[in-house]
Amino acid sequence: MAGSPTARRRRLSIELKKLREQSSLTCAQVGAALDWSGSKVNRMETGSGRVQPSDVDALCRFYTTSDELREFLMTLARQAKTRDWWQAHGAGVPEWFSIYIGLERDASNLRQYQCELLPGLMQTPAYAGELHWTGAHMSTQAMERAVRVRMERQAMLREPGGPDAWFIVNEGALRNVIGNRALMREQLERVLETCELASVTLQVLPFDSGTHPVTGAFTLLGFPDQEDPDLVYRDGITDAVYLEGEHHVREYTRAFDGLRAAALSPPRSAELIRTVLKEYAR
Repeated sequence: MAGSPTARRRRLSIELKKLREQSSLTCAQVGAALDWSGSKVNRMETGSGRVQPSDVDALCRFYTTSDELREFLMTLARQAKTRDWWQAHGAGVPEWFSIYIGLERDASNLRQYQCELLPGLMQTPAYAGELHWTGAHMSTQAMERAVRVRMERQAMLREPGGPDAWFIVNEGALRNVIGNRALMREQLERVLETCELASVTLQVLPFDSGTHPVTGAFTLLGFPDQEDPDLVYRDGITDAVYLEGEHHVREYTRAFDGLRAAALSPPRSAELIRTVLKEYAR
């Protein structure tokens, strides 16, 4: 079972929904039987709110689960109430992104496409700070916390058992000057350094690669436990979308495979990055 509180909340939600569907009942029917609202049952199944162990106990008794399963799910509920390390940074990490960090931390593989910016897991503090400073209305203190969290997230790429990460970036992300040319030189050097990690693969989608199957950045997260299905993550300015289900994962996987086929090989991608790096040095 995945280790972060975020992953435990997700696993708990999946298991509770599975129990209800096996009973062929609606959220409204379960809620009525327990003198709850149907929306409360729905929130417990979607992970949109904290789930109390006592409520899990009531649900398991209603569904007549085994004692072992009931204890397991109640333990998940208790452990899911603990705080993740990044939540200590407060406003620097909005709630909708806090969910993603927890899932990213427990993923066994990560596939990401970036069309305008370089991946967060490869960014320097200066590059990340420039993005936060110009793209969000937050205090200097909150911005510094957000950058700190981003830097700490990068450590997982170097840890034993960390995820296999495959990045595809549009050539425009290399040439889009964030801050100034000196900042971009430092940033591209960091990208090349990160690409040397055994767990990291990077491909660049060149300008002349033709039409692509998608527009907009997205991330596919895969998990080691078969009980934790893969998902697609897309974010915006103030919120994020988490897409689950075989259809969504299949279509985004197909899109990623198409981008991968159109992109330069990892060695040629590194060559292009070095070329752009030299241009910034002029």
